[in-house]
Amino acid sequence: MAAAAPPVTPASASASKAPPVAAPPPRPRVPDLRDDGAVRHDTVDADRWAARGLVKVTGDANVGDGTLDGTVTIGGKLSANSVRYRGTVEVDGPVQVGGAVSGAGTLRAGQTFHAGEAKLKGTVKVSRAASVDGAFAVHGSLAAPSLAVGSLALDGEAQIPGELTGTTVSARLAADSTFGSIRARSVSLRARAPNLVEMVFWGRIQVSAERVEGDEVELEGVEVQFVRAPKITLGRNAHVTQYEGTIVRRHASSRVGFESKSRPPYGLRR
Repeated sequence: MAAAAPPVTPASASASKAPPVAAPPPRPRVPDLRDDGAVRHDTVDADRWAARGLVKVTGDANVGDGTLDGTVTIGGKLSANSVRYRGTVEVDGPVQVGGAVSGAGTLRAGQTFHAGEAKLKGTVKVSRAASVDGAFAVHGSLAAPSLAVGSLALDGEAQIPGELTGTTVSARLAADSTFGSIRARSVSLRARAPNLVEMVFWGRIQVSAERVEGDEVELEGVEVQFVRAPKITLGRNAHVTQYEGTIVRRHASSRVGFESKSRPPYGLRR
């Protein structure tokens, strides 16, 4: 009789695992990087980056302090301690700035945006959630799906269809704007009154919010579906459909309650 074959023992779990892959070492930073004119980089790693002209980075930019002047496009992520810009900055990936962002022109983030504080003038467009730990001041146009801030001071227009949260939210709107829900201790939304020519040709500025909650809420020239606050002030042409709290001051032109609206005839805006 033939001898029995020895039993086959399964490979141990440790043997079946692939050896761990070591993380790649961080790329070394150069102390100073200066770009002038038309320049292209695969990546940028520098303690200080000064770019002037037409600069394109196909990958990530990881810098201490960035000073950008002209048109700068980054195909990956922008990480920095601080950023100052003038012109156009377009980032396909997220923007992560630990300190301050200041600039004038156009800033576009293809993913999320986060900064310690920010003071921006011009156009700001963020494709995903935006957050600023401290004060966020915008003079111009702001668009983001949602925004979390320490405080917001906006002068211009905004499209924030999701949630806007902060300690204080103050907005003076000079163009049509839309908000989803706003939650802050103090909320002030004011739409600029049109002059006679604007009123005849374009009508009033349309500013709306679905929900506003706070300790004190002040509205002027805006429409809000629901307001909850212990103190509510309704200024000129403010309209609130429903509210919980106390209206402490109310302009004669303000309205409270549901209103049925019909579409204006073609060629007529009211």
